[in-house]
Amino acid sequence: MYIKSIIKKDITHALNKIIDIQHYDPLVKLSKKLEYGHYQINNLIKLSKILKITPFQISKKIISNINNKKMYEKITFSEPGFINLFLNLSWLSEQLNKMLKSIRLGVPYDINKQNIVIDYSSPNIAKEMHVGHLRSTIIGDVIARILSFLGHNVIRANHIGDWGTQFGMLIAYLKNKKLIEKLNNNNISLFQLDKYYSKAKKKYDEDQLFAEKSRKYVVKLQNKDPIYYSIWKKIVFITMTHNNEIYKKLNVTLNETHIMGESLYNDMLPNIIQDLKSKKIAIEKNGAIIVFLKEFKNRLGESMGVIIQKKDKGFLYSTIDIACLKYRYEIFNAHRIIYYTDSRQHQHLIQVWTIAKKANYIPNSIILEHHMFGMMLNKDKKPFKTRDGNTIKLNELLDESIERANKIINEKKFKSSKKKRIQLARIIGISAIKYADLSKNRNTDYIFNWDKMLSFEGNTAPYIQYAYTRIMSIFKKSHISISKIKNNILLIEECEINLALLLLEFEEIIYLVAKKGTPHILCEYLYKVSTNFSNFYENCSILFPKKIKICKSRLKLSFLTAKIIKKGLNMLGIKTVEKM
Repeated sequence: MYIKSIIKKDITHALNKIIDIQHYDPLVKLSKKLEYGHYQINNLIKLSKILKITPFQISKKIISNINNKKMYEKITFSEPGFINLFLNLSWLSEQLNKMLKSIRLGVPYDINKQNIVIDYSSPNIAKEMHVGHLRSTIIGDVIARILSFLGHNVIRANHIGDWGTQFGMLIAYLKNKKLIEKLNNNNISLFQLDKYYSKAKKKYDEDQLFAEKSRKYVVKLQNKDPIYYSIWKKIVFITMTHNNEIYKKLNVTLNETHIMGESLYNDMLPNIIQDLKSKKIAIEKNGAIIVFLKEFKNRLGESMGVIIQKKDKGFLYSTIDIACLKYRYEIFNAHRIIYYTDSRQHQHLIQVWTIAKKANYIPNSIILEHHMFGMMLNKDKKPFKTRDGNTIKLNELLDESIERANKIINEKKFKSSKKKRIQLARIIGISAIKYADLSKNRNTDYIFNWDKMLSFEGNTAPYIQYAYTRIMSIFKKSHISISKIKNNILLIEECEINLALLLLEFEEIIYLVAKKGTPHILCEYLYKVSTNFSNFYENCSILFPKKIKICKSRLKLSFLTAKIIKKGLNMLGIKTVEKM
C-alpha cells in the first residue's frame, strides 16, 4: 500500500480544482504524534508564497475539495502551515487484511518491466576475495533480489577479472617452478595461487627476460593456444570454485552461471578498435589508439585522451568495458545497467559510456547507473586491514564473525544441540557482517565494529532477527492457527496504530530502494518495524487481553509484522531463525 502516493494524488487533484499549478509536489510525512494526524502535508508555506494567499486559506480550499471520504476520518489545519490527515481506522484495517492475505504482502509488480543488468562482485582470478569485495557483492545482490521481486528480468553479471597480462605472468611462474602438472591434478589451492601470483608480479617487475616470456604467453593465450588456454581455464576454475563457496556462505544469489568475465568480450575487441577508427572517434598517436573526449579536460585544459589499445597492441579495461556495454545491449536488450564498484571507477565508467554512445553501440535511452560505495574503515578511520598492513581476506573475516557469534551463544547458554548452535552461530555471524554493511549509506565510508554488529540491541541483524523469533514464540504459546482467525484487525491503542501505519509503508520502501539502490533504507525500515513491535508488545497484551477478538486481532497484526520482517531480511539476503 503506497499511502503517501494516494495522499499526494488527492492533494494534487484538490489543488487543480482551485488553480492550475504546475510541478507542485506535496511533501507527505508520517506524523510524529497522533494528535497531529497520521500523516501531514508540510510545505504549504512555500505554496502560499507562490499563490499569494495564506496557508490557512490554501488548506481550507484543499480540504473542501478532497473527495476520498472513505480513506480520511478528518482533515485539519495547524500553524504555521500543516495539513493534518487522520485516516479512517476501518479503512486502515481493511488495507492490513488485504496485505496479510497477499502472497506478495500487497506489493504489485512494476508495470514498467525492464531487462536490468546488475554488474557486481567482480573478483579477480588467481586472488582470494578480500574485504573490498564485500560491499559490491552484498549491495548488488540486494538490488538484484528486490528488482526480481518487482518482476524485472534481472541479469546478474559477475564481471570477473579473468584476462590480461597477469595470466602471462602466472603461467610463466608456474612453468618456471614446474607446477603445471600439480595444477592439472588439482593439487594447488587458491591460497597457493594467490601467493604464486604475488611472486610472479615481483619477478615480472624485476626480471626483464621473465617479463618478455610472460608477454609471449599472453599472446599465446589471446590466440587460444590449446596448452595455455587449458592452464588458464584451470586457474579460473580453482578461483571461482572457492569464490562460489564464499557466495553460498554469504547467502548471495551469484553462481557459476552468472560469470561474465573480461575474456567473454576478447573476440570483440579488434573489431571495436577498427570500428572506432573508421568512425573517426579513435585515432592513432605514437603507436597507440586513443579516443579524445572534449567532454573531459586534463590538467592543461585539453581534451582528455582515453587509450583503447597500447603500442604493443594490448587492450585496456576501457576497451573491454566498451565491448561489455555493446554486448549487454545487443544480447540482453538491456534497458538499465547498474554497476556496483567503488567511487574510483566513476570517471572511467563515464568515459566508457560516452564513447559507447558516440559509436552508437548503445542508445541514449538506456539507463546507466554507477552505484558507488565508500570504504570499510578501522577505528582509526583508516582502511580496514590486518595489523601487518595486508588486506583482510573475506573468508577469514566471515569465519571470525561466526566464531565470535558462537562465543556469544555459548555465553548465553543457549539450550540446543551442538549442531543447532553451530548453525545458529553461522546465521548470526554472517547476518551481522552483512547487515552492518548494508545498514550504512553506501555513499559513505563506515567504521567496522565487532561489538556493535553482533549486539542484540540497536540497529543490528541480531536485534531484528530476535524480534522475529519473539513473534514466532507468541504463536507457539497461543495455540491458535492464524488461518482460522477470521476477525478483522482492530486498531485501538496508539502503539497498534503506529505499527499498522509503518507496516503499510512496506511497498513504498521496496520501490524506493529499487530506484536508488540504497539498501540502508530497507534496514532502517526493518529496524523501525522491530522497535515499534517491541513497543506494541510491551504496551498491548497480545495473548491475555480482556476480549478474545482483541487477542485474535493482535495475533494477526503480529503475524503480518513477522511476514514483513522475514520478507525484508530475505531481500537483504539475511536468514531468520525460529529460536534464539
